[in-house]
Amino acid sequence: MPKFLHVSDIHLGFDRYDSKERTLDFFHSLKDVFEKYAVGESVDFVVIGGDLFEHRNIKPAILNHAQVCLQILQAANIPVLAIEGNHDNAPYGTKSSWLRYLSDWGLLNLLEPGNVGDGEAFYSPWDEESRRGGYIDLDCGVRVLGSNWYGAAAPRAIEQIAECIGKLPPAPGPSILLFHHGLEGQIARYSGALRYSELLPLKKAGLDYLALGHIHKHYTEDGWIFNPGSIEANSVEEGQFERGAYLVEIDEKGVRAELKTDYKQRPIVRLRLKLTSHNELESVEEGAIALIQKSIKSKEIRPETNPIVELRIHGTIGFDRLELDTKGLEQKLKTLSGALIFLLRYDVDEAAFASPIAEDATRLEVEQEVFTDLLAANTRYKENATKLAQGLIDLKDRQMAGEGEESLYSLVESLLEKD
Repeated sequence: MPKFLHVSDIHLGFDRYDSKERTLDFFHSLKDVFEKYAVGESVDFVVIGGDLFEHRNIKPAILNHAQVCLQILQAANIPVLAIEGNHDNAPYGTKSSWLRYLSDWGLLNLLEPGNVGDGEAFYSPWDEESRRGGYIDLDCGVRVLGSNWYGAAAPRAIEQIAECIGKLPPAPGPSILLFHHGLEGQIARYSGALRYSELLPLKKAGLDYLALGHIHKHYTEDGWIFNPGSIEANSVEEGQFERGAYLVEIDEKGVRAELKTDYKQRPIVRLRLKLTSHNELESVEEGAIALIQKSIKSKEIRPETNPIVELRIHGTIGFDRLELDTKGLEQKLKTLSGALIFLLRYDVDEAAFASPIAEDATRLEVEQEVFTDLLAANTRYKENATKLAQGLIDLKDRQMAGEGEESLYSLVESLLEKD
């Protein structure tokens, strides 16, 4: 009974948060997955459904990460079949990629359809000497077929792939296609996803297992379409997605795929603090610290794991939003939580006060209402807004009359002392 591991969207070299330790997370996750679920489970082979790398052009250290992980499988005589995704395919105007490099050095088999326009067969069997081919028949009795990154042309490519599968010699057993694209309805705000009906030609062509990549959360469809999701979360938003690696067995009864998630992953915690116009500036920092302390006590945040923590402060405030030292608060909360990365999202609106003003109001009445509204929007001055507004009008009149700065400053001090 063939057994294999299906992974995708590994994104070695991830550097979004400018953290070397976070970049290493993606290496440690893949290494742990290979050791536990490929070598540890004695699989017959491993398939990678695209996006082994985060970038098309990578640093030497990132290439080394890939080599170390793949050498673990090589030492265990576990073949790796891979395709390129949109992140790691050959840069525009070139014919080679880093996956091609790894394939040429024998660390994986990059399965690529031929260029029909140049007279090549779309699907040629894997040739070990040239390290080229579009499909391979493995000793365990499974046929694995590759594909390219097609983007918006994916529906037409599926028709071509299905037609070419039908022209191949009979498969020795189950057939698997590696395809880097997403299925409609799995995540929001994803344009260009494939409809299920567009994939059906592959099923009719005799495909037993469609190994997808591209979307970073796990999903399955109708017992033959499988997407494991990314190995690690590429953003805090993805922290809510279930994702991992599929350990798969196929026989005459069908496909049994188990999602494996018990491996090294950086914990991600997302918190919210809602404010109202009654919150004073000092209470915001106190509330944020109290929320982190509560999360630590409940074990939601475990400082010893150096998690990624996001705190979104939202709602309405009764002071100028720029008065809060968000950088200083973020650093305090990062230290308190033990976070590797702390993201403070300060998404607030200032309380708006707008008293109705009569059309025949005098200039003095308009000034009184405007000053009162501005002061009432700040929790510090709200209670004495009317008196302070009159004081501001007095201050304006004196300044326009040419009164000296020392006298005006004394008036301001007097107003604030009364407040």
